[in-house]
Amino acid sequence: MATGLNRQDRQILELLQRDATLSVGDIAERVGISKSACWRRIHKMEEEGVIAERVTLLDQHKLNLPLTVYISIRTNQHNDQWASQFGELVQGIAEILEVHRMSGDLDYLIKAVVTDMPGYDRLYKELIKADLFDVSSSFVMETMKQTTRLPLKYATGN
Repeated sequence: MATGLNRQDRQILELLQRDATLSVGDIAERVGISKSACWRRIHKMEEEGVIAERVTLLDQHKLNLPLTVYISIRTNQHNDQWASQFGELVQGIAEILEVHRMSGDLDYLIKAVVTDMPGYDRLYKELIKADLFDVSSSFVMETMKQTTRLPLKYATGN
């Protein structure tokens, strides 16, 4: 949990979430603090893990990956060895963007992007190497909201 984040820290984070290419000088000016103070705050938030990484977001459609699929997985294997092997398998599949271990009726939920149905079939054939009990997929027809920006109103501090 982020502790000690004040209003200026939240402003810095909001700016960085919108555009990580902003210079420290630009951020400092918009927040109303000196460049050195701004740099120190950013560096501290990086060291504390509040800022996990800075990335460039790409357009999946322009990279010929127009199809997003959510894959629900159930397994009969509930042991550390299987989980470790499954983790290695999914790490090695570039089309897989997210893997979540879930509570409830399904064990894992995967988000992936593929070129088309044959691309999904190739992904499916890689996944079933993990000795799965049930695989069910749903394909995105329309994306109504997609963001990487986290709400900052819950960050604790001054």
